[in-house]
Amino acid sequence: MITRLSIKNFALIEDITVDFKSGLTSISGETGAGKSILLGALELVLGKRADLNAVRNNSLKCIIEADFLLEDSMFKDLFKKYNLDFDSHTIIRRELLPSSKSRAFINDSPVSLSQLQAISSYLVDIHSQHETLSLFSEKYQLDVLDILAGNTVLLKKYIDKLNQFNELSETITELIYKKESAIKELDYNTFLYDELNKADLYQINQDEIEKKYKRLNNVEEIQEILVGVNHLFNEDDFGSLNSLKNALNSLLKLKSLSTEFNDLYERLNSVVLELEDIAYETLGMTDSIESDPTSLHEIHRKLQTIYKLQQKHAVSSIVELIDIQESLQEKVSITNNLDSEIEKLKNRQNKLKKTLIEFSEKIHLGRKGVIYTLKEKLATILNELGMPNAAFEFKLSKSDVFKRNGTDILELLFTANKGHSFGPINKMVSGGELSRIMLAVKAVVAHYKQLSTSIFDEIDSGISGEVAYKMAAILKSMSMTMQIITITHLPQIAAIGNQHIKIFKEDVNNVTETNMLVLNDQQRIDEIAEMIGGKNKSISAINQAKELLN
Repeated sequence: MITRLSIKNFALIEDITVDFKSGLTSISGETGAGKSILLGALELVLGKRADLNAVRNNSLKCIIEADFLLEDSMFKDLFKKYNLDFDSHTIIRRELLPSSKSRAFINDSPVSLSQLQAISSYLVDIHSQHETLSLFSEKYQLDVLDILAGNTVLLKKYIDKLNQFNELSETITELIYKKESAIKELDYNTFLYDELNKADLYQINQDEIEKKYKRLNNVEEIQEILVGVNHLFNEDDFGSLNSLKNALNSLLKLKSLSTEFNDLYERLNSVVLELEDIAYETLGMTDSIESDPTSLHEIHRKLQTIYKLQQKHAVSSIVELIDIQESLQEKVSITNNLDSEIEKLKNRQNKLKKTLIEFSEKIHLGRKGVIYTLKEKLATILNELGMPNAAFEFKLSKSDVFKRNGTDILELLFTANKGHSFGPINKMVSGGELSRIMLAVKAVVAHYKQLSTSIFDEIDSGISGEVAYKMAAILKSMSMTMQIITITHLPQIAAIGNQHIKIFKEDVNNVTETNMLVLNDQQRIDEIAEMIGGKNKSISAINQAKELLN
């Protein structure tokens, strides 16, 4: 249960703190006094997304803090699930910072907004005025059946499998699209790959082939030059080699005459030996170099293939061509393997589909099994609320579509009068009847959900007179097993509270502020009398207020 609420710098509230009692707390106030501000603060501290425009002074922090008294048996495991230290006196704090950021804490441990929402959903149920219309929603109707059927764990498993199923569906769709695109390019990619593969690129050294081609393509010129060189060396009387040998003989004679010519002789002798070796090699090369038209043609063909491929793919090396070949091979291989991959994923999807069908069938049977109980409990409560002939019909059927809450289709039919036919609930109820039906639903759900606190924002809208007394009795009965906080405009409901809080506006230093006051006995009489008869409280209104409080 909530034991204290502290609000600082929020909307028209500067700084207020209010303590709550167990049982039923009634909250009243004039229209526009700030009851919605209180509800907004409560929603914010329980995890609603922050509206930074609600900060009173945006140069200061807005802090909303709620104290809870929790039972170990109900909440210890929940806190452990989110790695939080459990304390029976738990404090939840929400801060809106001047930097426009928001922070949340549970017992001073920072938590994410999703964690705060998950935990607070077990602590408090807030029924706002617009939520009454959710009774017309199929989702809400199915949620009520699931709470009674205890489908929470089963639905969690179902949603987990559904997420996997949907992810697989998206992947399969992407692969099919990829396959269709790949098929369009498959023939061309296969042609390009075969063309490169046929060139046997891994066995080619482009530099060596180009050198070999240049040599074979110039055989006659090479032979002619080598013959000329050899002729210059060995011409009968005027060849350079013969001339140097004659000079060497002359130096040999000088050497015999004086040792100072020894060095010249040795040097020239080395030159002659080197030239003789060169002359011998050029003669041998002349004989070994022969024209080979067949090899020349083959090498020319291979080079032309390489040059065309390089030009085609806008590259300049064999290495780059090999990279392209490997990339094309991967594309062709992927295209060929897509069918196999798609088939594997479809098999997995079919298995998940079977599991989803099993889960959805169990969910359906659980819902179907509690319909009678829900109808009876609602009829009993509505009878107490002055609707003795109210009856419901739940038309529950199955579809082939996997939705977030199963495959069921639910149509909720209603009649308020005996002997009249059923019709869609949204077309069959008045405003006052809708408020009573929603209270009946909340009363049933609260029993199964085991919430510690329920907050009602004008659940009594559209009712008055005797029905108001009966609604007050239902709320009082609910407060025997849980904390009820109700914002009301009816004196009958305000009077039954164990505690009565008044929300009002006042001017403080020419600034309008919303404030709250826990009323004492006399203040309660005055407030309820005002709710009965207006500002000018008559003796009759005061006496009625006293009777209601007694």
